[in-house]
Amino acid sequence: MTKMKKITVAELSAEEKLRLLCCDGWWKTFDFDGKLPSVEVSDGPVGLRKGRTDEKGETTCPKSVYYSSIQTLANTWNERLAEQMGECLADDCKAEGIDILLAPGVNIKRHPLNGRNFEYFSEDPLLAGRMAKSYIFGLQSQGIGACLKHFCCNNLEYNRFEQSSEVDERTLREIYYLPFEIACEAKPVSVMSAYNRVNGRYASENAKGFKVLREEFGFDGAIYSDWEAVRDRTASAKAGLDIEFPYNDNNYKKLLKDYENGKITESQIDACAERVLNMVYRCKQMRQGKGVKRTVEERLEVARKIAEEGMVLLKNEGGILPLKKRAKAAIFGCFAKPERGMLAGEGSSLVNPVTENQDLAQLLEEELGVKIPFETMYYYDRVLGTNGYAHYAAKPMNGRNNAAAADVSIICAGTGSFIESEAFDRKDMRLPEAQEKAICDLAEINPNTVVVLFAGSPVDVSAWEHKVKAIVYAGFCGERGIQALCGLICGKVNFSGKLTESFPANYEASPVARGYIDTAVTRYGEGLDVGYRYYDRHPEGVKYPFGFGLSY
Repeated sequence: MTKMKKITVAELSAEEKLRLLCCDGWWKTFDFDGKLPSVEVSDGPVGLRKGRTDEKGETTCPKSVYYSSIQTLANTWNERLAEQMGECLADDCKAEGIDILLAPGVNIKRHPLNGRNFEYFSEDPLLAGRMAKSYIFGLQSQGIGACLKHFCCNNLEYNRFEQSSEVDERTLREIYYLPFEIACEAKPVSVMSAYNRVNGRYASENAKGFKVLREEFGFDGAIYSDWEAVRDRTASAKAGLDIEFPYNDNNYKKLLKDYENGKITESQIDACAERVLNMVYRCKQMRQGKGVKRTVEERLEVARKIAEEGMVLLKNEGGILPLKKRAKAAIFGCFAKPERGMLAGEGSSLVNPVTENQDLAQLLEEELGVKIPFETMYYYDRVLGTNGYAHYAAKPMNGRNNAAAADVSIICAGTGSFIESEAFDRKDMRLPEAQEKAICDLAEINPNTVVVLFAGSPVDVSAWEHKVKAIVYAGFCGERGIQALCGLICGKVNFSGKLTESFPANYEASPVARGYIDTAVTRYGEGLDVGYRYYDRHPEGVKYPFGFGLSY
């Protein structure tokens, strides 16, 4: 391994040190015309999402393997698979020249309506920390830096730039800090602060929290902001935030002026710059001699394995699954041939997959040896899909006829990126009204109905659960998810996934439903009673408990 000559903070001018704290553009650190190496960062947790600008100035995303969401990965409870996913993502990054992947997120799944729950592991801090630790180890073992995020208490998207998460010290440490503490054992090169405030102070200015990270959890990397989260660059630098992303000229000029006026000392600037330099050189040293380990096909196989182990069988009345050979099945719903926005939630997790949409009907035909009718639409001009992904069939009555003629109806329902997303929360836990009606109507025609749920958060199934024979929670399962689903419902593979979050009977039954929230404050009044800690004492409020999952 080549020993790299390092530039020290003492060799940088005051302007260079200040620039180093403010990054170069959207995704890179400054290199000062080759004086320093720079690192480039990119989203996201389930596949590379690097923006590429063509000769016309248009930005596109190169294709990348689209893995299952973090929530589906967590449902495997398989630390080795988390490590393998990290290794595969490192290969995706190396192919595009990325140094740091902005993942994983270990925010606790406190609230069932959080629009970003699909990006997080669990309601349990130990499980979240352990899975994240393995993910980081896999990523960094192959030469790509990890970014542990979002520190801390970013548990809703509602008014996320202003909301203050009000939480007592014991709960903060035992629930919300703990996954960061465990994940820091893998020595991530960076941590990203959150948008929100914590007990009144912006997360990017959280000196107390940063001190805990560094002095108690042993974190020795760089801390940087979430994108456009910094309100006061001087205050955040003094608190210990090392880099602001993206570059903000007004913030840089204010930092420079405050430095010149003595509002921030040279030693405070040097401390941040030193940590940035250490991160840059560590990333470059880590990368040396690390080529691509797996082919795209091998990465796709890992993606299939994660989806296979992460799907959860919630109900299987009368052993309707697995499907019998030559069973006459009818398939409904556009999630059976998912488009990109159905594979994960919207935001930094949305990836451009390397393969075409998989078709459940086609795969089942090959497995069962019979023709499988597939309708994206039901009758009554209702679609089983989400807004923006409504495919209208030429003969809507086919849905009713196909259900009546089938041994088993398989309905692929879900949310997708129009309902689950960064920047906003879900309105409720239920499926869209058209989907619930379609499930109920088709189950009346054929009681041998299987519902497959493609979602990244708990779903309220109370309107239709009693009408169907089986429910599979597929999660957001990536571009090999349909193949994995086919193997599971045909019995080639047994279900082994277990829920890593409680499914409340309905939203009103959750411990946060009675909590206080306004435009400025979210009070964590439930304290330690997050998820199963609450439902263990209130079992009537949970439909599917933490750790639940059936097998054949």
